[in-house]
Amino acid sequence: MTVVRAVVVEDEPHARQSLREYSAEIEWLALVGEAGDGAEAVRLIDRLEPDLVFLDVELPELSGLQVVERIRHRPEIVFTTAYDRFALAAFEIGALDYLLKPFGRQRFHTMLERVRRQMAPSVVPTTERARAAFGSPLRLLFARTRDAIVPIDVRTVRHIQASGDYVEVHCETGSHLLHTSLGELASRLDPEIFVQVHRSHIVNLEAVELLRPFDARRLLIKLRGGKEILASRAASELLRRLIH
Repeated sequence: MTVVRAVVVEDEPHARQSLREYSAEIEWLALVGEAGDGAEAVRLIDRLEPDLVFLDVELPELSGLQVVERIRHRPEIVFTTAYDRFALAAFEIGALDYLLKPFGRQRFHTMLERVRRQMAPSVVPTTERARAAFGSPLRLLFARTRDAIVPIDVRTVRHIQASGDYVEVHCETGSHLLHTSLGELASRLDPEIFVQVHRSHIVNLEAVELLRPFDARRLLIKLRGGKEILASRAASELLRRLIH
């Protein structure tokens, strides 16, 4: 039996204890180190070169995503987080899985079975995928439902609307709530395709059916499916420049 060497990077004592306790029940998993902040994690991972890292997204010193960007070694990653909105980043870079805190023994075991199946030599490590993903626009979004994670191809998205601290993504198959902000999502989308036309709206230019004047300075945007959005004055000027 091949033993998977793992490191825990977690600043919350309870989550750290849970990971230690649950890992001890798995014959093929061996914890070889622990770190409580991002800077320590970078040093520990590069020194021990583990196969797998349980990595908290929010850490002192460096965030979990900054740890992924800085380490030289390329382990597989399972993110741990107390905030559902971090699932977007975790899944986009291709993490094997993520644990939403607080998590129990059953969720941990379910995650590990998935990890074991996916840790094949032919699979490109999470760290490689991370470096590629964060240098390019998002291609997929992920919406969490009651019992599943739903992937959304960004090409099917017609518009995105702010909903409090979150966003509603409207696409060809329906609407989904994502636990991320409009500004955070806007910064990760292709600016040649997705344009923020209002403080609460982003539109996919490829989903625009027509533009027509609303008043002297603003344009009304009609999207496929019939949705109409009034662009701000600044966005209307940008749209006019794009079509001339």
